[in-house]
Amino acid sequence: MSTLNHKELAQQISQRAAKAARTIATLSTEKKNAALQRMADSIRSYSATILAENAKDLAAGKEKGLDAAMMDRLELSEARIEDMARAIEEIIALPDPVGQSYLLEERPNGMRIDKMRISLGVICMIYEARPNVTADAGALCFKAGNAVILRCGREAIGSSKAIAAAMHEALEASGINKDVVTVVPTPDRDLMAELLQQKDSIDLVIPRGGEGLIHYVSDNSKIPVIQHYKGVCHLYVDKDADLDKALALLLNGKTQRTGVCNALEGLLVHKDVADKFLPMAAKALAEKQVKVHACKSSLSYFNGAEIIADEDFGEEYLALEIAVRLVNSYEHAIEHLEQFSSGHTDVICTENEATAKRFIADIDSAVTMWNTSSRFSDGGQLGLGAEIGISTSKLHAYGPMGLESLTTEKFVVTGNGQIRE
Repeated sequence: MSTLNHKELAQQISQRAAKAARTIATLSTEKKNAALQRMADSIRSYSATILAENAKDLAAGKEKGLDAAMMDRLELSEARIEDMARAIEEIIALPDPVGQSYLLEERPNGMRIDKMRISLGVICMIYEARPNVTADAGALCFKAGNAVILRCGREAIGSSKAIAAAMHEALEASGINKDVVTVVPTPDRDLMAELLQQKDSIDLVIPRGGEGLIHYVSDNSKIPVIQHYKGVCHLYVDKDADLDKALALLLNGKTQRTGVCNALEGLLVHKDVADKFLPMAAKALAEKQVKVHACKSSLSYFNGAEIIADEDFGEEYLALEIAVRLVNSYEHAIEHLEQFSSGHTDVICTENEATAKRFIADIDSAVTMWNTSSRFSDGGQLGLGAEIGISTSKLHAYGPMGLESLTTEKFVVTGNGQIRE
């Protein structure tokens, strides 16, 4: 492969993947699940190799000056490798969507119209410092009958290749073409650009990473793209909120893990509970060393907070930082979210069911929550098994993407010789 230029290499990778995809589109659920179990077992047995390669990636990342959020996403451990293996086993337990069908209608002329779920074909995943995506995406795409091309960033290339080697061993032991899971051998951006032109072989592109990467892929791809630009998630503390519950949601959403797209980046507090809740929040956030960017009306509640201009809300910090705004009404909160939410996840804390239902109807985010942490906005936590990403674009898929989102539907028409007059 190394003697090929970027265009030739992109064509070869995508064509091999397309050929492999045809061999698994109709593979039985039993055979797919058996291969997936081998993948999980192989990843466990490759643990030492994966960690050794990850250590090299981490050292290179530190030398390059990657920020804390990126380093957190890049780092693997025995526990995180076990989580990858377990995520694959959760996918095994999920119903196979491929081949599922349902009656749409029986026409007056006797024709039966069904819809059937089928594989998409070849999916190209483009991601940065997230080696776990290699296992998650590989397993999800495989169970949904798709081949996947995995183009990881330079930061995670060693870790991703080691994970893919474990999966390839399992595929070959199962008698399945290993090209159904392909890691692009070099993170060269020119090669990625050529992959984005392979519309005859690749059916869908899913980028995961920073906003710059998403924009680059969307602007340069000839293939349909599932987008997730950023995760600016909010918690709105309503006037009828249980304030102890609200504080728990705030701390979990902001501090449990900061460098992820479902972490809280904004806090909205109704003025009627500000005098009670904001001192609680200020104390708890200070204990967790969270930097606060406060609006003019909420600034006095915090020691050492920075004032934030109205136009500066909507930042994805991916760190121990949060933007705080005191809102005058429910409508004011909705107005803020319409302007500054990224459409990923927004949470309301309230004991008023009518207000909660109104919020759910008013907010257009992919995941809308009532009295629960934004950290549950995750495919695994929502029962999808490992997710391939979270879509904030509405066409084809919206929100966490699991198995069903990696398939499409076709019409199946059954007749008895009917002709159209």
